[in-house]
Amino acid sequence: MINNFIPLAKPNIQEPDIDLVKEVLKSGMLVQGKFVNQLENKFVDFTHAKFASALSNGTATLHLALKALNIGSGDEVIVPAFSYVATANVVEIVGAKPVFVDIEINTFNIDVSKIESVITSKTKAIIPVHEFGLACNISEVVSLAKKYKLFVIEDAACALGALFKNKHVGTFGDFGSFSLHPRKAITSGEGGVLITEKVELDKKIKTLRNHGIDMINNKMEFTEFGLNYRMTDFQAALVCSQVERINKSIDHKSKIAEVYYNEINSKNMTLPFTPNYTKHTWQTFHVILNKSIKRDLLIEKLKENQIGANYGAQCIPHMIAYKQKYNYDCEKLFPNALRAYLHGLAIPIHDFVSIEEASMISKTLNKLI
Repeated sequence: MINNFIPLAKPNIQEPDIDLVKEVLKSGMLVQGKFVNQLENKFVDFTHAKFASALSNGTATLHLALKALNIGSGDEVIVPAFSYVATANVVEIVGAKPVFVDIEINTFNIDVSKIESVITSKTKAIIPVHEFGLACNISEVVSLAKKYKLFVIEDAACALGALFKNKHVGTFGDFGSFSLHPRKAITSGEGGVLITEKVELDKKIKTLRNHGIDMINNKMEFTEFGLNYRMTDFQAALVCSQVERINKSIDHKSKIAEVYYNEINSKNMTLPFTPNYTKHTWQTFHVILNKSIKRDLLIEKLKENQIGANYGAQCIPHMIAYKQKYNYDCEKLFPNALRAYLHGLAIPIHDFVSIEEASMISKTLNKLI
């Protein structure tokens, strides 16, 4: 019997994190201060990227990546059909067209075998997503991008700490984008970090995030049509010491995932698959329910049993805005993405879920379905 409600996600904010925020608030230097620089350096050290830029949120990182690569009207950008809607929204925002590709139902990542068939003369980039913290087959994506001279922006919003063949995700493409939203392993409330290996792209991002300001002959000039996507220093302070705990968090969630694999035995759900070439961060433990199971009713029953649950991500072309604009037949074109959206279920996996609670969640699921 579960006595206290177990939320789907819960940020792990500790006293040292709060103390650093107080330090910033007392200093009066609230934006783009020393903690922003520290956070960027920590991301460089952790991911082994050459450069990092802290921004106001994860969507901003993708938006500025597209702007820095001069992607806009008339261009096409390949994105997976199953992700958080922001992955495609940023493409629409810059005036380009998102071209959707279905996913693999076992990994929830883009089906690389289907990418080449949608590449046209208008294609300028691919945005592969490392969904739920599992690295996609990024080496194949990069290989295709090189063949067709395309940019790669890795959407690693959920995947800080994830590895593909012992190399950190986000370091394979032109950009790697990370989110610091409260649903992620570490959080600044809102926030994001964009990494790159190219000095010219890093310089452009740092200009674009600050209204297009550049220093020329020690004088402030506006050299780009920029935006205000700066991160506040107290946001950076909140998350700085959390970076040091990321591997501990991933290790704990891996143990929770192991409990689920060992103890969930209902034949009415399929557990996620993890290839042996990757390290999973377990931002989300996402299962697929049989079509006979009414997911929304199950979510309500789980809540009655003190367990938080929800669906994991969207079949983006199935969303109203995209249906109205493009009228896709998702059942025909993106059956796996649609299935993952309509029949997917995310269950609790975070720092505060104990082994005993994971076992009780497993038993409850087995009983309910």
